[in-house]
Amino acid sequence: MAVCLLLIVILICLPTGYEGAVQYKEAERCIAKVVAVDNSTVVDSGLVRSGEQFCTVTFLNGMFKGKTATAINLLQGSLEQDKLFSNGDTALVVISHDGETIRRVTMIDYFRVPIELLLAGIFILFLIIFAGRTGVRAILSFTLTILAIWKLLVPLFLNGYNPIWVGLLINLMLTTLSIALVYGFDSRCAAAVSGSFLGILVACVLGVLFTNLLRIHGAVMAYSESLLYAGFQHLNLTQIFMASVFLGSSGAVMDLSVDITSAVHEVVEKKPDIRNWEAVKSGMNVGRAAMGTMTTTLLLAYSGGYIALLMVFMAQGTPTQHIFNYKYVAAEIIHTVIGSFGLVSVAPFTALCAGLLLTRKVKGK
Repeated sequence: MAVCLLLIVILICLPTGYEGAVQYKEAERCIAKVVAVDNSTVVDSGLVRSGEQFCTVTFLNGMFKGKTATAINLLQGSLEQDKLFSNGDTALVVISHDGETIRRVTMIDYFRVPIELLLAGIFILFLIIFAGRTGVRAILSFTLTILAIWKLLVPLFLNGYNPIWVGLLINLMLTTLSIALVYGFDSRCAAAVSGSFLGILVACVLGVLFTNLLRIHGAVMAYSESLLYAGFQHLNLTQIFMASVFLGSSGAVMDLSVDITSAVHEVVEKKPDIRNWEAVKSGMNVGRAAMGTMTTTLLLAYSGGYIALLMVFMAQGTPTQHIFNYKYVAAEIIHTVIGSFGLVSVAPFTALCAGLLLTRKVKGK
């Protein structure tokens, strides 16, 4: 736990190198309170609205704190992008200014951070109440993972380092530390990490292979193409997609690895004279029982974000053969099936590692 806390502090202090990458130098983002709205130029066209909404706002922070100005909310006729503000809303705005003179204020979105912090606080509270010290370790693991992604993974990807190798190294680090928070640095940790990482390697190799065979370009990832137009033409989006395949399944793989390791350890503790291959067989039996539900978990996790797309296909009567030929559908098939391959392979790998490492430890007592 001390190592994890130290790494969290280091990552918090670690600069990403992109702190100064602000696109608009003479602009300031701040929080504002909407005190009045003018919808006279808003054009209502049934489901969507277009035109401009004018909001009178009072700035709550920043260099213009306490001042009031009129802000523009541009409506583009898109339910996905547009928002209509009301009196009393708290919003995030961008102030274009020339020194202390405000030139333009643009409404960006609702200010959601307080509600998100409340949600996170409730989650942390429930986790500590029901899981105690294990819950605290889970929070540390969760925090470390977020910081590692934001402070290490994303900057290294942006700097053009090979996404596959970077993804594997960071995944190995996070897997080791997360499992060590559960077991400590002992033979159980070694067994679980070994089995988990071998399963991730299988997912990595298959992800690279089938991404090339199905000719999937990394631009299929949401918002990825905009990186190329923002000055990052050097990025290999396809390799980033390949890395996302095994990174996306690594959590479920690690979970199954820990389950199998714990089961084998329990068997060895109850029967210290058990043979290596008997312990391996016990681990395999646990793995078989868990694999059925874990693969379904991956399917539901990935398909949950595409319910609307599936509804569009059905509503338009799109033939199934055509559906499976769309590259974004093929990309999700890679995520789901390759992730499931990782789960299937992690069971025998972990059972083998746990059976050999844990029984050897007991017999050496």
